[in-house]
Amino acid sequence: MINSLKTIVFFGTDDFSLITLKNLIGSGYKVVAVVTKPDRKSGRGQQIEMPAVKEFALNNNIEVWQPEQVSEIDDKISSLGSEVAGVLVSYGKLIPESTIRLFNPGIINVHPSLLPKYRGPSPIESVIKNGEQITGVSIMKLTSGMDEGPIYGQIVHQLSGIETRVNLRKTLADAGTMTLITLLPDILNGSIQPVTQNNNDASYCNLLTKQDSALNINELTAIEAERQIRAYLEFPKSKIDILGRNIIVTKAHISDEQKSPMDVKCKDGAFLSIDELIAPTGNQITAREFLNGYS
Repeated sequence: MINSLKTIVFFGTDDFSLITLKNLIGSGYKVVAVVTKPDRKSGRGQQIEMPAVKEFALNNNIEVWQPEQVSEIDDKISSLGSEVAGVLVSYGKLIPESTIRLFNPGIINVHPSLLPKYRGPSPIESVIKNGEQITGVSIMKLTSGMDEGPIYGQIVHQLSGIETRVNLRKTLADAGTMTLITLLPDILNGSIQPVTQNNNDASYCNLLTKQDSALNINELTAIEAERQIRAYLEFPKSKIDILGRNIIVTKAHISDEQKSPMDVKCKDGAFLSIDELIAPTGNQITAREFLNGYS
């Protein structure tokens, strides 16, 4: 049963976070504040863009806090009393220990990997790029270390080998939310205690940037290149020069022979056959359409 006296402060930023926030509220939890990143300029026009969770929170009369430094909101958290809990999903900032201590039983984090594997900011992209067979979601108690906190529970997800960053994010966001909602009552009443991670099994992934978008076929096998395209779909994307044009590859397959200029030879001698792409015009087109327009 939900503890109706438990107040929740939600930390999150993007669409991945939004799925959990909506389900927390839909399950009857009292979310009194949403902590998210400050609004940023985005796109070619440098328009001010607000985080996905902010728009939802404002539309639902939930207070929004957007600190540059998380410790700036410590007084606001303290004012909520001693029975406030925190839930964090894809927030994008490290939480200092001084802030974590203000919550009871702490801050509960939804992390899209089978911790201690793939600690860090890009676990979804990393499992696709590395050709893993399984991944999952961990519900853990946040600590000041990078994804080092003890684990309340996990759910395993089998990978098919055709996932993209886009659809795997949605799958794990849904799975993580359901797992959190299932475990949260027992976490809040103390009947579940988290289990310490084995640091000897830990692996890490890095923050991805626009500089990671280059599709270096001279350094990658065809299999590795195809995985990168799926892993980096939407961001940071996979860019390559074809026929003197810089394109973004959105879909490809592996081939043993070259049938067109859209089949590029990789490090292992196999070919990456480009199926779909974003042209220099910004339009999503097929490889055939690209050849017709640019060859």
